[in-house]
Amino acid sequence: MRASGTFKVAGFTPAPVPGPAIETALPVGVATMDKQYEGEIAGRSATLFTAAFDQSSGVGTYVAMESFEGTLHGRAGAFNFAHSATTLGEDRQSEFFVIVPTSGTGALAGITGTGGMAVDADGTHRIWFDYELGD
Repeated sequence: MRASGTFKVAGFTPAPVPGPAIETALPVGVATMDKQYEGEIAGRSATLFTAAFDQSSGVGTYVAMESFEGTLHGRAGAFNFAHSATTLGEDRQSEFFVIVPTSGTGALAGITGTGGMAVDADGTHRIWFDYELGD
């Protein structure tokens, strides 16, 4: 089953990172994020976000772990999902997106699947989950 929605970043808080043992051309940063979701996916998430990213060129790679609480198609619960992508300015490559097995609660217990994200030209952030629920 596919659930789609949009989200907005409600908070982005950089976290301190100890000096790296290895210097590279792109520094690594860590942050926490709060997101709000609307549509067939409704609710909120708390995200641990790590990236090596050049803000001026939009080039870099991120890895994120999100804890979502809300509804998919009206079924309430919570679960974790992980995602990663490389950005080269305006496009995304090497995307990875997975719902963490056995992380679902409530009516979302047993959830498994994948998904994806996209950013429209107008800045709208879209998300979808292709998921199944265990019986």
